[in-house]
Amino acid sequence: MDLELRHLKTVRAIAEAGSLTRAATALGLAQPALSAQLKRIERALGGALFVRGRDGVRATALGDLVLDRARVVLPAVCELQEEAVRFARDGAAGHRLGGTHGPLLGGLVDRLARAAPDDRVTTYTSWSEREIAQGVVAGRLDFALVGVCGESSPPEAGRLAWTEVARDPVYVMLATGHPLAPRPHVSLAELADADWTDVPGDGCFGDCFAAACVRSGFTPARVYETDTASCVHLVQVGRAVGLCRATFPATPGIVTRPLAGAPLLWRHLLGWHPEGRAAGRAAAVLGHARDAHAEALARSAGRPPTGTGPETGPGTVLRTGPGTGPGPTRAAP
Repeated sequence: MDLELRHLKTVRAIAEAGSLTRAATALGLAQPALSAQLKRIERALGGALFVRGRDGVRATALGDLVLDRARVVLPAVCELQEEAVRFARDGAAGHRLGGTHGPLLGGLVDRLARAAPDDRVTTYTSWSEREIAQGVVAGRLDFALVGVCGESSPPEAGRLAWTEVARDPVYVMLATGHPLAPRPHVSLAELADADWTDVPGDGCFGDCFAAACVRSGFTPARVYETDTASCVHLVQVGRAVGLCRATFPATPGIVTRPLAGAPLLWRHLLGWHPEGRAAGRAAAVLGHARDAHAEALARSAGRPPTGTGPETGPGTVLRTGPGTGPGPTRAAP
């Protein structure tokens, strides 16, 4: 039997799990099938890779050697696959954009299509900023247009180049008949008794919102996490108030108001692979994204106040450590 990458992955999975039972579960195999596969691998390599004990398995000296090589070989092959995909796809004309919900992605598509009508523009949308960033890393997408909360690092920060498109304060959505709707600004403390609604996400916005509420002296009683259309409906009928970006478009039955003191900020980011061929188009795409943001603000229910926090200068490339900040869930529509 010739040794294959899948065999190295199996050996690695057994070592990481610490037992054949747990490894079989992680790999989606029956334990007898995994045991038989391990025996075939061991015959191909000339000796036992693991010693079984009461507490699970531990690697033999030969097993340690194989695992050391696997830690080098498997990431190298994965990187080769990603580079090959980027090389094969980057030569095609057009733009492959990934983005979360919101008006910026549509505005960017419109501007790119107007600038080069013969170029093909395709999009992929997801609630997950990490999924979109991983699509750029893997070469399936040219650019990621996502948002992060406050000063949080963007996903795949160590592998992608990220530039800030714009920075906005987070707004609150109210029904037009809400008692606070006539106010130019609304404080979080004035909404202490409200139910809330927002959309899914995998950054730290949920934790940042909860912390801002605690600083204002309360904990949200109820949060409805759902899609944007449902969030809008819940606000329109007065069931909840919602959080939104400053670029949220004017919508019948809803007013948007800045939160007093700007306790929450949202940064719109454009990301690309620094070694991909699309990197040469990044400056032009960034310019279109900033213009799309300006157009979205002009169409929104209100413009953000100035002086809401420190600015990142135009064209600044963020190369920060990995991670998107603590905690799961939620982003502003």
